[in-house]
Amino acid sequence: MGYTTKQGENIINLLKSTGGEHLTADEISLMLSERGCAVGKSTVYRRLEKLVENGSVRRFIIDEGKRACYQYVGESCKNHYHLRCDKCGKLLHVDCDYLDKVADHILEHHGFVMNGEKTVIYGTCPECREKEGNDE
Repeated sequence: MGYTTKQGENIINLLKSTGGEHLTADEISLMLSERGCAVGKSTVYRRLEKLVENGSVRRFIIDEGKRACYQYVGESCKNHYHLRCDKCGKLLHVDCDYLDKVADHILEHHGFVMNGEKTVIYGTCPECREKEGNDE
């Protein structure tokens, strides 16, 4: 990764410690501050860009005009799909053999290679469905 500062190490260590959670740069900055690590927002943004460039971190922009969120890639987060709740905005990881079969079908029948790492399926998460009383 090249030259790394203590602040840069704090950022990557925070992302590693979240277990693949998707965080915005503002959330990362706030969490570092709460841990006693003073890292300016501009430093957080610059370091995140470098981490995205070298493949250590993945950037997601779910809705146009919204802030990006970032996720440490790690070994357990190589290729999976995402479910995005329309109600609360939660982004969930899904390792699913059935969706892999869908990707195979799309390739075989449509000649299109699906990128599972960037594939997002929209709907309503279990918690929001429960709040609304929907069992469908």
